[in-house]
Amino acid sequence: MNLVVVGAQWGDEGKGKIVDFLAEDSDLIVRFSGGANAGHTIVTSDVTYKLHLVPSGIIYPDKKVVLGTGMVIDPDALFKELATIEEQGIDWKNRIYISDRAHLVLPRYREEDIELDKNRRNPIGTTGRGIGVTYAHKAHRDGIRIGDLYNDKLYASLSEEDRDYLDEFKDKMRDMVIDLVSFMADSKGSRTLFEGAQGVLLDLDVGTYPYVSSGYSQAAGAAMGGGIGPRDLDGVMGVFKAYSTRVGNGPFPSEFQENRDGELENYIRETGREYGVTTGRPRRCGYLDLPALKYACRVNSLDSLVLTHLDVYDEISELKACIAYECDGELVENFPTDINVLEKAVPVTKSFKGWNKCIKDIRNYDELPQEAKDYIKFIEDYTGTPVDIVSIGYNREETILRKDFWK
Repeated sequence: MNLVVVGAQWGDEGKGKIVDFLAEDSDLIVRFSGGANAGHTIVTSDVTYKLHLVPSGIIYPDKKVVLGTGMVIDPDALFKELATIEEQGIDWKNRIYISDRAHLVLPRYREEDIELDKNRRNPIGTTGRGIGVTYAHKAHRDGIRIGDLYNDKLYASLSEEDRDYLDEFKDKMRDMVIDLVSFMADSKGSRTLFEGAQGVLLDLDVGTYPYVSSGYSQAAGAAMGGGIGPRDLDGVMGVFKAYSTRVGNGPFPSEFQENRDGELENYIRETGREYGVTTGRPRRCGYLDLPALKYACRVNSLDSLVLTHLDVYDEISELKACIAYECDGELVENFPTDINVLEKAVPVTKSFKGWNKCIKDIRNYDELPQEAKDYIKFIEDYTGTPVDIVSIGYNREETILRKDFWK
C-alpha cells in the first residue's frame, strides 16, 4: 500500500510529526521533493529531532528511507544532518537510500540564489540555499545528478571547482545510491509512505505563483519523484494547522492585522512556536483559510485531512476562520489565481466558541470538547473531506487517530 502525505497550506503544517506517527506501521518512507530548505521537527518523549533532507521515518530503527528523484540534495548539508542525528543516538547506516536521478546542490548555486532574489522584480524571500537555482539548472538540462558522480566521462566534464567539492562525497554516498524505479518495483507490496515538502500553495504549478517553491508539493509529485506510477497511489492525506502560516513574501489573505486582531498574531506565534526550523524566521500567522484548504483538497484529491496545532487555541475564548474573501466589494468564494486579487482580499470570517480547556492529554476523539468538535465538523463540511487525524501537541503520542490508514 502506498500513502502520500502532503502539506495542505503554505508549508510548516506538521508533516514531519504525522509521517513519523504513521511510519511506525510502515516499511519504507520516501521523500519525493524539496531540499534542505525544508524543515521537519519530530518530538519524542525526551528528544527533539530537526530534519531537513532525511525523511522523518529515520527515527524508527527498523525503517528504510529514500531521498527521491524529485529532491535536490546538498551533500554537505546531508552529511552534517546525518552526523547530528547519529549524535542523538540514531543509527542510520544501511537504512538511507538516494535516487540516482536526484539533482545535486552545489555551493555556487547558493550565491546565485541570493543574487537572483535580490535582483527580482518581485523578491520571493528565498532561504538562499540554492534550491531554486538547482531546479532551474535541472530544467535547463544543465544540472548534475547523483548518478553523474559515477560516470567518469560526465564527471570529468565538470569544472575543477565542482569536482573539488564533490570529491569529498562521492565515496561516502556510493553505497546509498539506487535506481529508484527498480528499487520500488522490488518493494511492491510494502507499506510505503511518500513524504512531501513545503505545501500545495507553494507548488510551482498550482501554488501562489510566483511566490512559490521550485519543486512540486502537490500529491501528484509522489509518483513523479517517488519512482512509481500514479495508479499505484492508494491514498492521499493533507496536513493543515488550525490556523494558517506563511514564511517569506507573497499573498496571505487571512493574515492577522494588528489594527483588527490586536496581539493575536504574537500570541499564536509564541504559543505555536511559529519559527522556521531551517532559518529561524518568524512565520506570518492568520486565520484558517478555508477557501485555500478546499482548493488543496480538490487539487490533491485528498482522502483525508490531518489537523495539527489544535491545542494552540486552548485558551482562546472565540476563534475565527476565513470562509470567503471580499475584494473590491465583490464576494470571492473560490481560491483565485490572480495574485492581485489575493493581495487585496479581505477575509470574511465565521466565529466559533472556544473550549478554554487543555486538550493535550486527550486520546479519544469523542472526549474532545464539543466546541472543538464543532470547529472540526465545520471544516469537514466546508471542504467535503474528513479530518481523520487530530494532533494536539508536538509529541508523537499527542495524536488522535480516527482511521486505520493501512487497511
